[in-house]
Amino acid sequence: QVQLVESGGGLVQAGGSLRLSCTASGRTFGTYMGWFRQAPGKEREFVAAISWNGGSTYTADSVKGRFTISRDNVKDTVYLQMNNLKPEDTAVYHCAARYGIGLSAEVPPSYWGQGTQVTVSS
Repeated sequence: QVQLVESGGGLVQAGGSLRLSCTASGRTFGTYMGWFRQAPGKEREFVAAISWNGGSTYTADSVKGRFTISRDNVKDTVYLQMNNLKPEDTAVYHCAARYGIGLSAEVPPSYWGQGTQVTVSS
C-alpha cells in the first residue's frame, strides 16, 4: 500500500511557475510515480511519470519543454516543476503511483492522491 499527499498548488498568472510536491508513505520501494490532471468538464489526462531510480521520465506532449518531473527517494517525494504556465494548464493535479514498470493512461496507477488545485489566470 502507498499513501500519497500532494502540495504546492495555487493561483498563478500565465507565464509563471509552480512546483508541486507529492510525498509518499507506506511501501514505496520500486514504485513508478507520476502526475495526472483533470480540468472541469474534461477527462483525466496523463501529465508525467518517472521510474523508481529516476532514470526514465515521460511527459505528455502538451507540457513537454515546460514541465519537469523528478524524485528524491530519500524524502519519498516526487516533484513536478511547471514553468511557463498557461490558462489551459488549470486543473486539479493528482499524484499517482504503481508497482512495476510504467505509468500512463494505458498503464494506470494503483494509488492516487487527493489532488491539488492549480489555477492559471490570463
